[in-house]
Amino acid sequence: MNDRVSEETGPGVANKALESFAEQSTEFMALMGRLQAVALRAQETAKAKASGEDFSIVDFRSVAEAYLRSLPAFFERPLASFESMQRFWLDWAQAWQDAWSGEGGKVSDKRFRDRRWNADPMARGLRDSHLALERATESFLARLPTGTKESLRVKFYTRQLLSALAPSNFLALNPAAREKLLETEGRSLLDGLRNLVDDLERGEGRLDIATNDPSAFVVGRDLATTPGKVVYENSLMQLIHYEPRTETQHKRPLLFVPPWINKYYIFDMRPENSMVRYMLDQGHSVFLISWVNPTREHAALSFEDYMKLGPLSALEAMEKATGEKRFDILGFCIGGILVTATLAWLAARGDKRIVTATTLATMVDFTDVGEVGVFIDRDRLEALRVHMADTGYLENYHLQDMFSMIRENDLVWSFHVMNYLMGEKPPAFDLLFWNADSTRLPAAMLLWYLEKVYIENGLRKPGHLSLDGTPIDLSKIDVPFFVLATKEDHIAPWTSIYPTTQLLSGEVKFVLGGSGHIAGVINPPASRPKYGYWTRNDYPESSADWFAGAEQHAGSWWPEWSAWMEAHDDEERVPARVPEKGGLKVIEEAPGRYVQAK
Repeated sequence: MNDRVSEETGPGVANKALESFAEQSTEFMALMGRLQAVALRAQETAKAKASGEDFSIVDFRSVAEAYLRSLPAFFERPLASFESMQRFWLDWAQAWQDAWSGEGGKVSDKRFRDRRWNADPMARGLRDSHLALERATESFLARLPTGTKESLRVKFYTRQLLSALAPSNFLALNPAAREKLLETEGRSLLDGLRNLVDDLERGEGRLDIATNDPSAFVVGRDLATTPGKVVYENSLMQLIHYEPRTETQHKRPLLFVPPWINKYYIFDMRPENSMVRYMLDQGHSVFLISWVNPTREHAALSFEDYMKLGPLSALEAMEKATGEKRFDILGFCIGGILVTATLAWLAARGDKRIVTATTLATMVDFTDVGEVGVFIDRDRLEALRVHMADTGYLENYHLQDMFSMIRENDLVWSFHVMNYLMGEKPPAFDLLFWNADSTRLPAAMLLWYLEKVYIENGLRKPGHLSLDGTPIDLSKIDVPFFVLATKEDHIAPWTSIYPTTQLLSGEVKFVLGGSGHIAGVINPPASRPKYGYWTRNDYPESSADWFAGAEQHAGSWWPEWSAWMEAHDDEERVPARVPEKGGLKVIEEAPGRYVQAK
């Protein structure tokens, strides 16, 4: 007995430790070999982007110019600048004093929610002094002129720098990461290095930070599983007709128009959060566009092509499939912009096929685009034009990187800590899986959209834009319109969606959902409601005035939308429409080939 205990606590433990060390050393050397192989590619990629030889969403020249042009604003009031610096040093010193005296309390910042940040005086001091620096910098930069591109860039990139310097991002300063390193006897650091190498290899030298488990879901097996048939296709899209889930259905079919920046199945995730399935359960006959993932051969496709080959072709196919001539339509994000533009085109031609329209997280007024404006101007447009002259399209990761930088702590640095410092893998999360499954954008469409819709704000100017030879005017749209925005949307700020209520001539219902661009939209009814939403029956010119008098509701906005749809339908229901028995031949089972293309 004593011999066995001695073996377990003596030579046996030592041997196991040596074996573990040898195993980890072997793994480490193999990883270093892989890292060395990809490091040269990463260095070349970074150099090309910094020098302008390769396209980058960050224009280093314009960033430098923004800082130089902003300097006079601080020199004009040197005393105020000195007072701000003095206030920061006092707050910084107070943070350390409170940390060592034990007076530093918990903070709400998600980066520091782990209990160990509050348990250790050194960690408390690092945390609180960094937060003091962020507050002081924000106050210091508040004196920059408002409404200028330079001020927006200075504030944005200064925040990026401070977010990168947060003590939570460094192994030696993060108490949770340090503790895990000791608990796992170095395994977490090795796993973190492996995650880093995997991400660099997947990005072919570009750091493609994993935000989801790519093996957790399979489209058609776990996601996009609502039964349906592809009944029509052209070079740009497939049209899915879903199997009914009720014995009778509304007479007017409903067309879903998804964004073409990502795949269509944001509307059909898992059964419990599928908007397609929900509307089928409400008795709607649902059709949905599945966009192609463009290649070089699609380079010349224009925004007009997206209209003609997208919703217009879909409406013609739906008429053949069902015999109906009147429809409801819904668009999300850029799909909503296409729906709105198409409705203006139909209005100009006196076409009354659409009876109701719904847009989700869709801006049509680009006066204030939020921080997205940091990345897009005419100089960037020309850089894009040169880049896409060679490729024919914009690679999918550029927009992913742009949107991630706007919420850098949630979408970049939180995964940096999880993946590299803690050595963990991201959890299976359907929305982030979809978010990573993005698509390319054809050159002609993107350049026209950025110039005419984004930079020139042409949608809100009557007659400024023409589609297929017809000038369009949003004020001519008179169909009942349901407009959803989300309160924390970092891509389409709700205050920039609200002006839609003033631009259309027909009845408008505006609903403000909780959360952000994706989670606020895909917020199904559930036993434990999440974000809630706000409504109001009148629409003053100011979004702030509207919100001040809006009523907050718990739960999902989906039933509110469904009830609105019901209120605009007084026709008798028809027998449920089965795709196989319609007027179009079935091509293949949903989800179809287009959504599977990489």
